[in-house]
This record gives sequence, C-alpha cells and structure tokens, in this order.
Amino acid sequence: MKKVITYGTFDLLHWGHINLLKRAKELGDYLIVAISTDEFNEIKNKKAYYPYEQRKLILEAVRYVDEVIPENNWNQKAGDIIHHDVDLLVMGDDWKGKFDHLAPYCEVTYLPRTANISTTKIKNELLLANAY
Repeated sequence: MKKVITYGTFDLLHWGHINLLKRAKELGDYLIVAISTDEFNEIKNKKAYYPYEQRKLILEAVRYVDEVIPENNWNQKAGDIIHHDVDLLVMGDDWKGKFDHLAPYCEVTYLPRTANISTTKIKNELLLANAY
C-alpha cells in the first residue's frame, strides 16, 4: 500500500482543495492530510475562519481523505513520515523546493495549484462584498 501525505490549513474548503486532494489520492492508496492546528496558525500569523476541529470534520468527510492528523509545528514532517510509514509527500507547487530535504524519508512531489482560486482570494472577495 502506497501512503501519501499532504499539509495545509484547509480553511474555507473550496474546489481547489478538492482538486489537490483528488490528485494526491490518485498518486497512492491511502491519503493522510495534516492540518494546521489553531495554535500553529497563530505562530504563522494566520487566522482560520473555522477552528481546527471543524476543519478536521470537514476533511474527514471528503472521499479522497483516509486520515486527518494535526500539524503542530514546521518541524514535524519527518517524524510524521516515519511514524505513518509514508511513501510520498505532496505539496502545492508554491512550496516548490521547500521540502526537498525530506527526500531521504520519502518521495517529494509538488503539484500545480488550481488556477484562479485560493482561500485568500475568497476571504478578500467576501471582505470587498461586505464593504458595500
């Protein structure tokens, strides 16, 4: 069985997220999604609309996702890969090169982001719409 892992906040789940999860799942048999905890988002100066437990619940309902785990810090990836016996790390290509140091533990692949969609874009459009 080939295990795949990906990381992210996965706030305001949208079709770009679903595309990424679908493509990641197609690369293996079992997909683990590590989502940033609220505490980790705070360290990154990010604020998710939904708290961790709600984002976890939403992701667990996505058919491509087999398991959801918390991401508590930047440095846990190697430990997660070893602990969960992961074969492939998948990240969006905006992270290209940032996780190549994990290649001794597993294969690392960067997938293209879905064009014209992002959580930031959605949040900005909602702010703009509410300004009127």
